Amino acid sequence: MNPRSPRGRKAGIALLCLLTAASVAACGGGDPKAAQPADAAGVTITMWTRAATQAQSERLVEAYNKSHKNQVKLTVIPTDNYQPRIAAAAGAKQLPDIFAADVIFVPNYTSQGLFLDITDRLGALPYKDSLAPSHIKLGTFDGRSYTLPHTLDLSVWFWNKDLYEKAGLDPEKGPTTLREFAEQATTINEKLGKDGKVHGTFFGGNCGGCYVFTFWPSVWASGGQVMNPEGTTSLNDQAAMTDVFKIYRDLYAKGVTGPTAKEEQGPTWTGFFPKGEIGVMPMPSTTLGLMPKEMKIGVAPIAGPDGGESTFVGGDSIGISATTENADAAWDFLSWTVSDDAQVEVMAKNKDIPARTDLAGNKYSATDPRVVMINSLVAKGQTPYALRFGQTYNDPQGPWLRLAREAVFGDESKVAELNADITKSLQQ
Repeated sequence: MNPRSPRGRKAGIALLCLLTAASVAACGGGDPKAAQPADAAGVTITMWTRAATQAQSERLVEAYNKSHKNQVKLTVIPTDNYQPRIAAAAGAKQLPDIFAADVIFVPNYTSQGLFLDITDRLGALPYKDSLAPSHIKLGTFDGRSYTLPHTLDLSVWFWNKDLYEKAGLDPEKGPTTLREFAEQATTINEKLGKDGKVHGTFFGGNCGGCYVFTFWPSVWASGGQVMNPEGTTSLNDQAAMTDVFKIYRDLYAKGVTGPTAKEEQGPTWTGFFPKGEIGVMPMPSTTLGLMPKEMKIGVAPIAGPDGGESTFVGGDSIGISATTENADAAWDFLSWTVSDDAQVEVMAKNKDIPARTDLAGNKYSATDPRVVMINSLVAKGQTPYALRFGQTYNDPQGPWLRLAREAVFGDESKVAELNADITKSLQQ
């Protein structure tokens, strides 16, 4: 999921409309066995990915092509155009052999029959039980498996150790509860924020995807849920969620979040921490390697008000298209991408999160305890399931953003009514 791209969030609406117009038959939902050649050696297969995962996809393809007779031809499509492009290709039966997708939208594709059933192939992998569980869950439809994890991005708390020390806080002890998070952010704001250049924390207050990515893990960490398992009923009016809203509401009311949090729509919400202006805030784990080398940063799991830990497991999943004529060659590549060699020597070596929980402490991540901790969260985090996720939660005009903004900035009494609107949207 990419909550930083507002235009990308709107694409979810176009996706469902286009996919609905294309029947399962038009998308190639025929007999998958007919699409499996007996000998796939020396085959060139096609693959699509969105620009958001270009670097990881290119590294995997390059490494595979150097070591295999089969070859993969990769096409990178602008993220904002990706979902409509997939939908159009599905309707015309012109999908590539393999395509990746934002994990949050994978249920749309599986329900429309765009992916080949890989249940038996996946089940034969010796490390099948170590594959990122939330990605596997969202790639499962009617008890059958259709995708593998491709790239992962987790939500975690970052804290600036220099600011902590200047504010009289222990720079080696980040927050272990959401209440501690708020206390530490408040201390930094009170001690260092008088000139208006430093703020205790920050969040995307006008960005539905940002709320999802950074607030929901606190609900999960406390044992709560935001939806029912079927993704058809919203639970965002219950205490597990409203307690989190209240803590952030108090932080904003006290000026701890900075003056632009209420208007932040997503594109720049991660840009203030690297400048040394924020004490502690939720961030995408993938930004750790992009931080200034001289900045001393602590990383902690996102916790609930009174403890626990969780994360939003975002990123992309990848599968074989239902219309492929090269299923064996496609699976040879996909299965290789989750092998020890690819996960350690391609992904972990380049500071990406392994898609397998058994490789969390690999030889590259072991050099940085922060990375080991981040990797370990893959097994503890969640990725919410809902067929109408984009329209309900990511759309700037959707009901979730209205509820979140009222809960944090406006009239809290409207939460119950707006929660009913979320459920209505999920069930449409």
